[in-house]
This record gives sequence, structure tokens and C-alpha cells, in this order.
Amino acid sequence: MLDSARATKTCGGRWLHALLVMTLWLCVGTPYAHTSSPAEAPPYQPLRFDENYRYLRDPARRTDIWDGIKYVPLRRDGEWYLSLGGELRERYEYFHHSLWGQGPRDPDGYLLQRYLLHADVHLGEGLRFFGQLKSGLESGRTGGPRPPDEDELDLHQAFVDVVVTPRLTLRAGRQELVFGSSRLISVREGPNVRQSFDGLRLLFASAPWHVDAFVTLPVKTKRRVFDDASDDARLFWGLYAVGPLSILPGGHVDVYYLGLSSKHAEFDQGVANELRHSVGTRLWGAPAPWDYNWEFVYQWGQFGDGTITAWTAASDTGYTLHAVPLQPRLGLKADIASGDRDPRRRGLQTFNALFPKGAYFNEAQLIGPANFFDLHPNLTLQLTEQVKVTADWDCFWRYSVRDGVYGNAVNLVRSGQDSRARYIGSAATVEAEWDASRHVTLTADYTHFLAGPFLRQSGPGQDVDFVATWVTYKF
Repeated sequence: MLDSARATKTCGGRWLHALLVMTLWLCVGTPYAHTSSPAEAPPYQPLRFDENYRYLRDPARRTDIWDGIKYVPLRRDGEWYLSLGGELRERYEYFHHSLWGQGPRDPDGYLLQRYLLHADVHLGEGLRFFGQLKSGLESGRTGGPRPPDEDELDLHQAFVDVVVTPRLTLRAGRQELVFGSSRLISVREGPNVRQSFDGLRLLFASAPWHVDAFVTLPVKTKRRVFDDASDDARLFWGLYAVGPLSILPGGHVDVYYLGLSSKHAEFDQGVANELRHSVGTRLWGAPAPWDYNWEFVYQWGQFGDGTITAWTAASDTGYTLHAVPLQPRLGLKADIASGDRDPRRRGLQTFNALFPKGAYFNEAQLIGPANFFDLHPNLTLQLTEQVKVTADWDCFWRYSVRDGVYGNAVNLVRSGQDSRARYIGSAATVEAEWDASRHVTLTADYTHFLAGPFLRQSGPGQDVDFVATWVTYKF
């Protein structure tokens, strides 16, 4: 049986949990003269530092129970203010035949808890400080927590923004990064502990173009209290631009260069130092009833004494029947990423997805975007304004039969040296999401993975059942 209290016994997790509960109690007890639908308040953003609560200088617009801490003036003129916020997520996961029978047996599943609390200080238009604490806890998993499951208490973000000119901002410190549709750079939302980076970032905005330049070290997640540190084995830098593309209907374009230097990078070929450069573009838009999101990346560099040549192409195209009950969206994703042609030769052709979103194909997170191609039809139904259900079927093949299968962290999950079978297997997923209010979201997910010939020939090849359900509260 799971005992959720066990997860909060750690000093760090208990401290942050108590602080969040106290904040909730103080805010719930705050009276408000105005009441209205939560829809009148803006939605919470995936990156909490993107939220702007200056509009709450007008007392008549304070309609939400949390507005008392979203805008706290620090000076009489209101130009200096403090904004507080946070997130609580309780998530249950269960695997039957984890990693196709290779992973630990968890007859009762396990519980994951996430607590985030942030403070955003604006000192006029030119200077801003943002800090965020995190606590990720795991309870009941056989074999203990996986690397992104647990971090008792740590500093997740701490940066300063200096507005150099109205169009140029310098950001320095620990921060989250997300670009495009999170295929290559993400906050790792699906797993319990999100990803952050230490470094410098220049943000340039000149409508309709936005350009980011950054030099960072990824933050390495460690399990104990305030022990996270920069990963000095990896350096990550890049330039990312987003703007309009008039030649496509409703078109936008991302163009970017990304660089990664890694010591002791591991692929099926072996372990060596890696220097990898990526250039890519993303074409996207939503000219109703269509929507599209296509991305193309080429990589080159050095792996040990050999050269890197790798690539990927990813697509997500949909059509929504707005006039039909439940407004079904019919979608098709098709993706391909190169794999190593011969592990005995020094050259490496395995695509590196860098820092991709955690739940890349589905919440089970069994396979990551390297050495594969897939076809992924899907259907989304809008049952009500707040409830939607998505069903999909994803079929996976190895691009190179000489290379292995990798996870989301570009970690080798199964070597390709013992099988020449191409077909990996297929995953059927059903997910329901209910936006119960502006603050509360409930999600339930079920995935059944049917193991194919490659998995059965290269090791345990059992079919996998995965169940996850979680509730998120944001304020």
C-alpha cells in the first residue's frame, strides 16, 4: 500500500509543503468585494515568469481569491511590486512489466509529489528578480526514485532581468528554457522534477520577430536539500529566432542554431566526448480548420575521434471539424530520426534530441526520439468546454538496425547489437483532461505498449500496461 505521508517526511519536502499550505490558508481567508467567473482572469503560463500582474493595480480587477498575493505593491506609486505563486501536483503511476519486463515490479504503483513556490519582484520597468523553490518527492516505487523523480528541496530558478533597451533584456542566473514545441529544449514537464539551466540569456524583441541568444550549463538534479549544481560536464548554447512566414497560410517560422558539448556521452557505439552542432527550422500555424507543426534539424560535430552527421524530421498535422458535435480533431504525427549505421566505425549518425520534453510520445516515457521512425494517428474530442479526451496509436520502427533504442534523456534503453529486427512495437493511449477551474486540472492516462520483434529478440519483451492519474493546483 502507498503511504503518501512517507514522502513528506524529508526535512526539505516537509518544509516546502508546510509553507504552501500556510500560503493557501492565508489567501483563502482573505475577503474580496468582487466575485466573478475565473475566465475573466488570465490563464497561468507554462513558464510562470511569463505572467504579468500589473493589471491588478486597479482594485476593481481583483476578482480571484489569489489576487491579494499576485500584486503586492512595494512602493506607493505601484511601480515596484511583489508577486507570489506556486503549484502542487500529486501524481500516481503504475507499470505492469516496466521497460517490457526489464524494470522493477511495482504491484501497487507509486506516488510522485511536486511542490513549487515562486516570488517575482519588479523594481520598475527596468529591473526584475525571479526566484523559485522546488520539492519533488517519490513514495512506494520498487528500487527507489529514478533521477527525475526526487529532489527533496532545492533552488529551481533564481535570475535577474535587466532591461538594457526597450527591445533588449539581459537575463542572468538559474532559469527554465523552452523553445518551439519542446522537441529539443523543454522544462521536462512530464517527469516529477523539471529541468533548469544556469547561464546568460539575451532576449531581443522587435515585432513581429523575437530572438534569443543563450550560454548555459544544465542543472544536474540531485536528491538532497540544496545540493543541485551546474553540470560542468555539459555546455549548452544557441541562438533562436521566431517570426512570421507569409508564404504559408497563418504561417510562422522558427530558425535556430544550438550547440552542445558533453563529456562522456553514451550511445550504443560507446562512450566518448561529444561536440554537436544543430541547425533547424520549424514551420507552424493554425489556419482553421487546419493546424500544422513541422520541424527539420541537421546535426554535425565530433564524437571521440569520429565525426557526427545526424538529422530528424517531425510533423504534426490536424484537421478540426468545428461544426460537428464534440469538435473532433483528426491528427497525424509522423517522425523520423537517424541512427548509427555501424557501431564498429568511428563516425556517429545517432540523432541527439538534446533536452526534449519528458513525455515525448506518451506519459509512459518508454522511448525517446533517437534512431526511430513512427506513424502516430490521433483523435481528440472536446466533450465539454472543460473536458477533452485524446486517443492515439503510435507505431515505432528502428531507423538503423545496427543502433539501439533510446529514452527521453538520450539514454540507451536497449542495445541494438543482438537483433536485426526493425519493428519495435506500438503504443495505444487514451488520456482525459478536465480543467475543473482556473486553478485545478485533473488528468487520467492509460497506455498499452505491444512489444514487437526487436524487443523480444534483444531482451525481455513483455507487453507494458501503464496507468497515471494526477491533479495539479496552481495559484
